[in-house]
Amino acid sequence: MSVPDISTREIVMRVFVTGASGWIGSAAVDELIAAGHEVTGLARSSASAEALRAKGAHVLRGDLDDLDALRTGADAAAAVLHLANKHDFTDPAVSNSAERTAVQAFGAALAGSGRPFLLAAGVAGLTEGRPATEVDPSPFHGPDSPRGGAENLALEFVERGVHTVSLRFAPTVHGAGDHGFVAHLTAIARRKGVAGYPGDGTNRWSAVHRSDAARLVVASLAKAPAGTLVHAVAEEGVPTRTIAEAIGRAHDLPVRSIAREEVAGHFGWIGAFFGMDLSASSSRTRELLGWTPTGPTLVEDIDAGGYPG
Repeated sequence: MSVPDISTREIVMRVFVTGASGWIGSAAVDELIAAGHEVTGLARSSASAEALRAKGAHVLRGDLDDLDALRTGADAAAAVLHLANKHDFTDPAVSNSAERTAVQAFGAALAGSGRPFLLAAGVAGLTEGRPATEVDPSPFHGPDSPRGGAENLALEFVERGVHTVSLRFAPTVHGAGDHGFVAHLTAIARRKGVAGYPGDGTNRWSAVHRSDAARLVVASLAKAPAGTLVHAVAEEGVPTRTIAEAIGRAHDLPVRSIAREEVAGHFGWIGAFFGMDLSASSSRTRELLGWTPTGPTLVEDIDAGGYPG
């Protein structure tokens, strides 16, 4: 297969996408197709396969545990966009192991080709006391670390001829129809009758609208150099109290602080995340890729009824 020269990656490419029917992936597929790329999406179910075909994408049936399918998809593509993750927060070891194994399979399949490999990562745990930036390396190495240390593993393949780009998404990629963290916090608030926030609510979450995140994916495919850490962040940090107040307004619920020692019991597994400061900057990403977020803010989406709970 002929592989496009990296300096001219804005030409039409065959892109293999995992997580193609997911929240971020489905929007990224739309943007890729609109840009003229030929997309093949990994699909676990018949419903996902039909949704992809309706968009004009090709389908490869399989999941993250099907390493043969991952290799097949990579072998037939000019670029790989890895957005899938099991997201089993009740048993993170399962998600971490699957992520590391998938990245290892992709890296081996792409080694020596110079082809782009873009993978989803996050900003959690990168820094303490200040917003994370694109020059902050991930401290997570090895199979027992968050996401199985997949970002660092993928970056190791740069020396083996893989054009790796890490897409670090804000903890909330929001928008109408989102079933992620903010939707879960909304469901908890409705169930408990109070929109809570941890402690004094000053810890912050970065955020990005789904449409902006999808545009960034396409820009990264076209322009990001090998080894680049890209931040899909529109808002550097929204205080958790502000998030809770928006949820309270949207559902006519009282808003109150949850004592730090009660956060785990009140919020369950998401309490550990909601109590963290997950602020991050994207100034280098914007300058490098010419990316300017234009979508609604997180609070605007909550106020508009995007999280019915």
